[in-house]
Amino acid sequence: MSTTELLSKVAMNGPPAIAVEMKLEVVVIPVSDVDRSKRYYGELGWRLDMDFSASDGFRVIQFTPPGSGCSIIFGNDVTAAAPGSIQGQILVVSDIVATRDELLRRGIKIGEIFHDAGGVFHHAGGEKRRRGPNPRRYSYASYAPFDDPDGNGWLLQEVTVRLPGDVETRDNSFTPEIVNYLRHAAG
Repeated sequence: MSTTELLSKVAMNGPPAIAVEMKLEVVVIPVSDVDRSKRYYGELGWRLDMDFSASDGFRVIQFTPPGSGCSIIFGNDVTAAAPGSIQGQILVVSDIVATRDELLRRGIKIGEIFHDAGGVFHHAGGEKRRRGPNPRRYSYASYAPFDDPDGNGWLLQEVTVRLPGDVETRDNSFTPEIVNYLRHAAG
């Protein structure tokens, strides 16, 4: 059973899943200073795809994180959202310690690595946060936060094994909470 099939079974209150592909291509990030943001996202090591300006003051900049199929855009007249209002954007990495170290080496201010005491993803706020990566380095269980210059919030999340949708109860790649949930959801 695929993850899509499992999630379709779980979401029984809504319409059935759509049979056509839909891929998340771009996330719009509201910023106050376009050039400062361009420097920042470049310092992250992201690929600059485009810096387009029009005579009417419209400007759009697009960056893509390494290995990502989804890009971000920001600029002048790109969004009416308040700068810094985007929170919880997750960047998946295979080694959270090495990635955090690389960002620190690049001069990026990034918070400490944490894991959630509840074992499943992470709760908002800090009450359930525990310092350091998940002790067993379970996939989907370790995080490190950082903000861009406007306060748009990002999280690194360590994913070493993708959720397959048919997790075996003996699979030790995921927290027991995730394994139990998926096993029960599959019914």
